[in-house]
Amino acid sequence: MDELDPMLRSGKPVLLDFMQVGCGPCQVMDGIVNELAREYGDSAHIVKVDVGKVAGAAQAFKVRSTPTFVLLGTAPAKQSKKARERAAKHGGPTRAKSGKITPRWRTTGLVKKDALRKVLESNGARTGA
Repeated sequence: MDELDPMLRSGKPVLLDFMQVGCGPCQVMDGIVNELAREYGDSAHIVKVDVGKVAGAAQAFKVRSTPTFVLLGTAPAKQSKKARERAAKHGGPTRAKSGKITPRWRTTGLVKKDALRKVLESNGARTGA
């Protein structure tokens, strides 16, 4: 769990796969998660978390069953309408600062690869990176 902090600070999306050895659905998702890790390379962090071996992981993320997927990311800070208008008027970039790290998406059970792809890409991951 301590290894999450540097990943989160990188600004890349972090997909956590909470799984268990011997869990049938987890075994089905294992191959899909491995494929996604290869496809997205360095543009996202895809991490398998064995709830039986990583103490406190299930409690920290309130995992009740496996597989459970949680996507963590940095939520952009909200910017006032006036600040957006000023940036648009002067042609400059907006000055939104990074927000806090938040769970952006969560689901449990079997998930289609396309659904996981969509979530990763909507949070900044790109294939072939």
